Amino acid sequence: MGKNFLIEEGAELNCNALRGMHFGNRVTIGKYAIVRPSNIYGGAVGEGMSIGDNSNIGPYSYIGCSGKITIGNNVMMGPRVSMFAENHNYSDTSIPMKEQGVSLSEIVVNNDCWIASNATILAGVTIGEGSIIAAGAVVTKDIPPYSIVAGNPAKVIKSRKVER
Repeated sequence: MGKNFLIEEGAELNCNALRGMHFGNRVTIGKYAIVRPSNIYGGAVGEGMSIGDNSNIGPYSYIGCSGKITIGNNVMMGPRVSMFAENHNYSDTSIPMKEQGVSLSEIVVNNDCWIASNATILAGVTIGEGSIIAAGAVVTKDIPPYSIVAGNPAKVIKSRKVER
């Protein structure tokens, strides 16, 4: 844990992780946010996460880091952002989905990104440096650097890079 780490009232931070939980300097976890690499009711221990300097997790967010989540420096997250680094297995119709386990897949958010309120980032996604994820977007695929994305599923609507 770096200097000036702040976890606000009512937030839950579960640190039971195979690869640990690493927090840079000036990291904030907002009110009532949940950061959970492992199920609190037993089951497999998750991979964990790393979050860089000057980054935050917004209030009421859910960060499910059973698969590894890496968040860069200077990343802003609005309220109610969700990240899920796993997917439930469901291919065998002869047994309940709940009994089929999960597949883990890493999420990477590169430096200087803004993830607006109510955005959802799904397993296996990499968000390129300097990108903006619009409010309510559902990100299912990799996002190129300096992109602005919106929608469900999220699509690139603009680039932040100016053509010269």
